[in-house]
Amino acid sequence: MNSQKSRAVGPEIDPIWLGSGWTLEDLKKPQILLESTWGDSHPGSRHLNELVEMTKFSVYKHGGKPSQYTVTDICDGVATGHGGMNYSLVSRDIISAMVEIHARSLPFDAIVTFASCDKATPGHLMTLARLNIPAVHFCGGSMMPGPDFMSAEICYETNERVRLGKMTDTEQLFYQKNACPTCGACQYMGTASTLQIMSEALGMSLPGNALMPAWSNLIKLMAEDAGKAVLNLLKKGLTPLDILTPKAFENALIVHAAVSGSSNAIIHMPAIAREVGVSITPSDFDKVSRKIPVLAGIKTSGDWPTQLLWFAGGVPGIMLALKSYLHLDAMTVTGYTLGENLEKIERSDFFKQGAAYLKNYNLKPEDILKTVDHPYKKEGGLAVLYGNLAPEGAVIKQASIAPEMYVHTGPAKPFDSEEKAIDAISNGQVDPGDVIIIRYRGPKGAGMPEMLKATEAIYNRPELVSTTVLITDGRFSGATRGPAIGHVSPEATEGGPLALVNKGDLIHLDINNRALNIVGIEKTNRSLEEVDSILESRRLSWKRPKQDMDGVLGLFRRASSSTVQGASMLKL
Repeated sequence: MNSQKSRAVGPEIDPIWLGSGWTLEDLKKPQILLESTWGDSHPGSRHLNELVEMTKFSVYKHGGKPSQYTVTDICDGVATGHGGMNYSLVSRDIISAMVEIHARSLPFDAIVTFASCDKATPGHLMTLARLNIPAVHFCGGSMMPGPDFMSAEICYETNERVRLGKMTDTEQLFYQKNACPTCGACQYMGTASTLQIMSEALGMSLPGNALMPAWSNLIKLMAEDAGKAVLNLLKKGLTPLDILTPKAFENALIVHAAVSGSSNAIIHMPAIAREVGVSITPSDFDKVSRKIPVLAGIKTSGDWPTQLLWFAGGVPGIMLALKSYLHLDAMTVTGYTLGENLEKIERSDFFKQGAAYLKNYNLKPEDILKTVDHPYKKEGGLAVLYGNLAPEGAVIKQASIAPEMYVHTGPAKPFDSEEKAIDAISNGQVDPGDVIIIRYRGPKGAGMPEMLKATEAIYNRPELVSTTVLITDGRFSGATRGPAIGHVSPEATEGGPLALVNKGDLIHLDINNRALNIVGIEKTNRSLEEVDSILESRRLSWKRPKQDMDGVLGLFRRASSSTVQGASMLKL
């Protein structure tokens, strides 16, 4: 049912809208929902109201009636290090549900969503797929880098330095004042930047939108284009089902490998895909990663902040470099195919404009964005591991790992919370070569929080940073550095092998062969068959931990799908 049919069956609608300041002419127009995560919670959302205003005027100018709604998001940087992080992934599903509720309430004829960050962008894309009405997702862009290419993740590092007595509070203040100089998504290839790139690569955002400078007039001009674009989609009858095809998802996974995107995409992309009946598994990421090289060395696995990637060509530049791998006939929100979009943008001044900005840094596009023949790294950013510790898979960001840690065997030190692990690291109870296990952090265990504090605690100890592996059924931030293995599935709360690991069990990591196995008991090597037998005997005495099932976190723990299915309670 569209807005005009709703008016016909609900005569009380007209006086309600008129009471909100609408005109009689407005009632007859296509009703366009402008849904953003605007709010005062963090820099990624603080500026979105300005972009919504530009789209609002454009929709009105081109014959539609816009309505502004808001469900703000939270920031993982604010939630990290305490129980608030347990609510991070939950917020994706709640944002998605609330946008669906808003869109169905009239119902609206079309929708533009606005978000910059980690959980809001995938939450919006999940909703757009579910609603299947003409839709555009508008990316809120990237934050300006701080001095000396400083980016927001430096504050995690400096905080740990202060704890260790390696930096004074006064010295840290310099970084705190300069790490986030403008609005926009953080300046490294975290989940926020990755999912903006995924939205554009899927064809759900306008060409060149992902990672745009959030402080610039350029992004405001594109926000105006979004209003015209969504009305064009409505006129043509194009919906997300026409865009979010298997070809579109394959394109997105190819781009993800080339930018060494966040490991969190392995839960978000399947969750989006399931809404349109497309299946994406962790092995799909791995297959793509084996054939697509990393073309851009973006922080934290490279040198450059994300905004410089946009100046170097952004997603269009990446896609042109990967043109021979992509499905150019995939439809996009422009109403044209990907191939047609790339031809059009090559004829424009888009690349000339970005290159001119790079001159301010004495850089050229080729300094940031490499070619397939001369890549930044030969394989894509992620590797998916399997074995008796992760029968359904685990993920590691191989692009951020020193080659000497691609193969490692060490004794396990298991912890049932991140806090206990951090205490042990801080108190010198973790030795070089150890394999730290943080378990019961999966979707059903704790809402699948990320373990950034633990990775930073390791990173700031020279004796551990290149010798120690961290394994969890929780998540990792895109800022994570070093051999950190997450998303272990099945999760410990469901009785996965991670729950059965004892202190001293030998864990073997082999990235080249994509293997993660328990290969010894009590520091003694055993055959895989012997290990399996011992794990089965341990399982007989294992008991699922008691959990607080109250509130929305309890609901998520009960209802969430598995990690490999996207860890969502909205599509079971």
